[in-house]
Amino acid sequence: MAACSRMRAALLGSAAFLFPIQSLAQDTLLAPIIVESKREVATDTAAPVTTIDQREIDDRQAGTIAELIDSVPGVTLMNGSTPSGSGINIRGFGANGTYGTDGMVLIQVDGATQGAEELYRLGTQLYTDPALYKEVEVGRGTVGSFEYGSGVIGGRVQLRTKDASDFTGGVPGWAGRQTLEFGSNGDGITSSSILAWQPTEDLEFLGQYVWRDQDRQDDGDGNWTGGEAFTLRSALLKGKYTFGAAKDQAVTLSWNDSDTPERDVPYDMMGLGAGSFGNVDRDVKMQTAILLYEWDPASALIDLEANLSRSRQKIDSTYILGSSPNDQGMALGDADHDTTTTKLTVKNTARFAAGGDHTLRTGFEVIDRDRVSASSAPGGTDKRFALFAVDDVEIGRWTISPSLRYETQKLETSEAAIGTFGTEFDNDALMGGISARYAFDNGVAVFASVAHTELLPILDDYTAAGLANGWMNQSQAARSWELGASYGGGDLFAAGDAFAIKGNLYRTDIRDMTTYSGIEQVEMKGLELEAAYSLESGFYTDLNLNITEGDQFVTAQGDWNYWSNAAADRLRLTVGQRFGDELDLSWEAVANARFDRVNPTTFMGVTTPGVETPGGVVHNIRASYTPQSGVLAGTELRLGVENLFDRDYRPRLATRDAAGRNIKFTIAKAF
Repeated sequence: MAACSRMRAALLGSAAFLFPIQSLAQDTLLAPIIVESKREVATDTAAPVTTIDQREIDDRQAGTIAELIDSVPGVTLMNGSTPSGSGINIRGFGANGTYGTDGMVLIQVDGATQGAEELYRLGTQLYTDPALYKEVEVGRGTVGSFEYGSGVIGGRVQLRTKDASDFTGGVPGWAGRQTLEFGSNGDGITSSSILAWQPTEDLEFLGQYVWRDQDRQDDGDGNWTGGEAFTLRSALLKGKYTFGAAKDQAVTLSWNDSDTPERDVPYDMMGLGAGSFGNVDRDVKMQTAILLYEWDPASALIDLEANLSRSRQKIDSTYILGSSPNDQGMALGDADHDTTTTKLTVKNTARFAAGGDHTLRTGFEVIDRDRVSASSAPGGTDKRFALFAVDDVEIGRWTISPSLRYETQKLETSEAAIGTFGTEFDNDALMGGISARYAFDNGVAVFASVAHTELLPILDDYTAAGLANGWMNQSQAARSWELGASYGGGDLFAAGDAFAIKGNLYRTDIRDMTTYSGIEQVEMKGLELEAAYSLESGFYTDLNLNITEGDQFVTAQGDWNYWSNAAADRLRLTVGQRFGDELDLSWEAVANARFDRVNPTTFMGVTTPGVETPGGVVHNIRASYTPQSGVLAGTELRLGVENLFDRDYRPRLATRDAAGRNIKFTIAKAF
């Protein structure tokens, strides 16, 4: 009840904060407002989406993709300071203590779907370097997901790699950038080398190599956090050719490759097995190849993209004899995992007027996922075909966005049939939703949406229990509702100031649950708030808030209790000052509420209370200096201090302590 009261109070407070602004604004239609802060608030859409651009990527000095996006409301990390044993949780779904993902969070690189399904205690398996990317878009919930995939219940993470023209400015010639970064906690060192060449205005090439090395990190008390040392090597090769009489066609070819060698490390990267699984030598490799064709002629009805991608994740593991009691972890330790996903996405955007101004995106996808059999993961193929349509219709001040996705699936397992159930299964699902947004003429907008999606079965359900329960032919259905408001305006409290705020209230219900043993249904609800304010003097502030709670229906008990993967309430506040284009200073506070919605546990007839997670505040400071003239022109210097006061804590959902104070220094030079 306390959590419900907090949510209602926060919702009423945010609504009271939003709508009185209506009287302050002018009665004429406002031009787009740009707030000069760390991050833009997406007030122009009903979708709960946050974009992290190149400036913020550089500013955050993240060592992993997980660390890069944990500042987004609704996103919570399970660990996160290392690629191994970490995971991403969005709105209570995604990573958990057993698997790095539950299939309800979609991760894509330039449109290519990444990762495998339920690999036991290995984390999210997103072994790629944040330095390769110029933009990350995080969409929370199901709204806005149907042109990207099915079963997106928690949310989606879409990463976009750098282009040569980002450095050449579209002008023929050579350009480059060398970056060195150092971290005090774990003696981290990173080198990123970029070379861009544009021989003509129509042809461009980019090559990038990133080497990141980090030793074991200490927590705030000076003890090892439990995360292993790692070396991550990543490379990106990318070329683009623009052609046609009107230069309206383009072909892009890219190759993204990352590998991580690990020697004599625990098989269980979550740190929950107390050494019972033993140690392994492990090599993790991720490869993504993409061929993109674009055609945008002088026609409002044609804006075509065809994206053919192939992503492969290969994990070779060798068990170290004698590292577990009676070598009981040998079967898991010697399991090699190899998953390849080939996907063709063809999408067209048509713009026309018919009872309103339409932006209609239609397309189809052909997906073929092939997984080699391992002792802990059934092998086989997952072949899918999908049709989708999303239409943004502007009618006066209204924007109505209906969306549909129809997806068929054929599962074929390479495992021997269990009993008489067979090895081939066919499924399909019709999904969709609709959102509506009304924009007043003073910067205020209100919106609402409803969406239904289905998570189709996966190969991991091919077990005796899964077959007996019919899981290979059972989708997990989720329905979500959202309600929110936004405001964007300027000259409110001082001449030249800018302010943006957006709040989303959501509820997600999942039924026919098969991913979590013994759980039939899950209900999640929450409030997400994003705000940004800036002055012409260079002062800025950003704020985001996440309040959430969840419940699960337990089959054995025939009753509801707390959802075990819900995150703690969190408030993040950044205050900064820019001095022209050269100096940027900021302070960030991250406050996590105490999490006490935990279930008691019973073992051998003895019931004990659940373990609560204490609340607290972590402080980070950042400074960047970019000289505009003189001998240092083209050089960027950054200093960041994470966990400034060296606090010892373990975040909610994490399986190991957070890193203590970490001083990071970055120097980058463009040439």
